[in-house]
Amino acid sequence: MNIRTEGMTVVDEYGPAGVGHRFGHSGEQLRLMAKISRMYHERGMRQTQIAEELHVSQPRVSRLLKRASEVGIVRTTIALPAGVHTDVEDALEERYGLGEAVVVDAGGSDDDVTRALGAAAADYLETTLTGGDTVGISSWSATLLAAVESMRPSRTRVVDTVLQVVGGIGDPRVQLEATRLIGLFAAGTGADPVFMPAPGMLSTASARDSLVADPTVAGVMAIWPGLTMVLVGIGSVEPSPLLRRSGNALAELDRDVLRAAGAVGDICLRFFDADGVPLHTAVDDRVIGIGAAQLRKVPRRVAVAGGVRKHAAIRAALLGGWVNVLITDLDEAQRLIADAPPTAR
Repeated sequence: MNIRTEGMTVVDEYGPAGVGHRFGHSGEQLRLMAKISRMYHERGMRQTQIAEELHVSQPRVSRLLKRASEVGIVRTTIALPAGVHTDVEDALEERYGLGEAVVVDAGGSDDDVTRALGAAAADYLETTLTGGDTVGISSWSATLLAAVESMRPSRTRVVDTVLQVVGGIGDPRVQLEATRLIGLFAAGTGADPVFMPAPGMLSTASARDSLVADPTVAGVMAIWPGLTMVLVGIGSVEPSPLLRRSGNALAELDRDVLRAAGAVGDICLRFFDADGVPLHTAVDDRVIGIGAAQLRKVPRRVAVAGGVRKHAAIRAALLGGWVNVLITDLDEAQRLIADAPPTAR
């Protein structure tokens, strides 16, 4: 018998004959348990109605229903509705030590994946942001833009402060999108927005050091240790079109250095190898952004990323503990499960 309840199917199955005898129940007791169970689950009768019809007390009906489950007369299983993949999410969480995984269906194109992940991230944020958070956001992610565009404004203030955790000044067209990302998130959550008035990548380490000494930039960086959550994308060594246009994309010579060091991806322009180990190269010295160690101390680290192009980078980020919440598409989730190392299984 199937009982539909809010997005899932609960199936109650009556156990085999004699299942209750090993618990010392008489035939009459078993018959009454089965009868009450069918009246309650199949016919949808209330316990008070059952008690009246069978001329027994309502507390006895309640006790017999509970006992019917204990002895196996009623067994409950859950059939997942279409589009829900909690089994895959559980497998991801187990294999990579995640606090939570959110897996959604998406089409085959990059645009389809971006839209699906954006919608899923918006739902996740609307559900889990309940107040008091200080949220850091990386600036250059089409998926994060899709997420904040999909968010519905909260009726109450659910975030105290939102700020950039990597520099955001670059091409004016893309800088507008970075400002819009922070602005939309702030408007949707009631947060106070804090912007980073600096590029994410400078040409020399000395230029970076000089800019970091500026009181305005230093003031933003001083908030980073108090972050309770970060919302980030995961990048590959090859920059996305958005990053290319931003002025923050690495030069080919820098990418050659990173490839030679074994880089497969980055979060906030902090690169790591296939095992998720941070790579300390000269590139690091030119970045204005949260450091790898500081990032991994943030209690809730949410990444929104998917698609086959980013598989190596996503897998490495999980192995290295860069994030503890992953929102991804079903195809990528299945690739990650299949590609989990033996020690992670």
